[in-house]
Amino acid sequence: MVFSSLIFIFVFLPVTILIYYIAPKALRNLVIFGASLIFYAWGEPIYILIMMFSTIFDYINGLVIDKYRENRKLARVVFINSLVINLGILGFFKYYGFIIGNINGLLNLDIPLINLPLPLGISFYTFQTLSYTIDIYLNKIPVQKNIISFGAYVTMFPQLVAGPIVRYSEVCRELNSRQENLYQFGEGAELFIIGLSKKILLANNIGLLWDTIKATPVVELTVLSSWLGILAFTFQIYFDFGGYSDMALGLGKMFGFNFMKNFDYPYISKSITEFWRRWHISLGAWFREYVYIPLGGNKEGMLKQYRNIIIVWLLTGFWHGANWNFILWGLYYGV
Repeated sequence: MVFSSLIFIFVFLPVTILIYYIAPKALRNLVIFGASLIFYAWGEPIYILIMMFSTIFDYINGLVIDKYRENRKLARVVFINSLVINLGILGFFKYYGFIIGNINGLLNLDIPLINLPLPLGISFYTFQTLSYTIDIYLNKIPVQKNIISFGAYVTMFPQLVAGPIVRYSEVCRELNSRQENLYQFGEGAELFIIGLSKKILLANNIGLLWDTIKATPVVELTVLSSWLGILAFTFQIYFDFGGYSDMALGLGKMFGFNFMKNFDYPYISKSITEFWRRWHISLGAWFREYVYIPLGGNKEGMLKQYRNIIIVWLLTGFWHGANWNFILWGLYYGV
């Protein structure tokens, strides 16, 4: 199920909103949790087990780390175990084929490849649960003792498909106590319509031009059609991703949540650095908070700053996809 589908707009969303606002405040996180599980299971009923495991696993990890905070050794073991298991699941489903394919190519082996479809949103909810565990370990946030509220955070359907990546620290207050109002609901509906328009009216139609030019043999391309193709892809990917992000922000407001803006007019940037501060803002903020700053950021000399930037961008490229072109793309922007 996608935000722009008729079943979502005319059935799932109205029914969810109706049940949500009829329900007592104490049950509204349960409504979001249940609706999110239905949303996810609509297209991937089997992989919902992975999401549920991730939710329960990191909920327990948070409780254990908080309870045994004074026992640093035990807390560290639980924390490292959380990192290994979460990244291991993500790595298996997202990078197994890439790793085995490269091993086969380099060593002339024939290790069998298993074609596993990538679970919907796994990159997003894995980073979200990781941010929770890391912040609990560093004692930056209070532990969430209500598993329904934690489940609503992990599985929240408005930002499950394409972000933004929501860190627990950003929504913990709203998870426990939020005040919905008509004005905020109206703002959310407006944002959702704007995002839907970007996706349906702009991205989809510009994408048709890009698909046509992409399918044209290179020898038949003119300079004009080549530039049209480049510009079409440039705007198609922005309006598609930016449109989904706007819809996510709008849906969040309709349920009382204020998510981080994910795009801020990136194509008017005056430098590459500024561009990446305006594009997929939540991903950049995640890597800055949990990779760049822990490595030392820009406080330990220029050489280490360059090293940290390259590491962050190498990981950013790898996060986007299991392919060498994404790794090279990340290194290019790091340089």
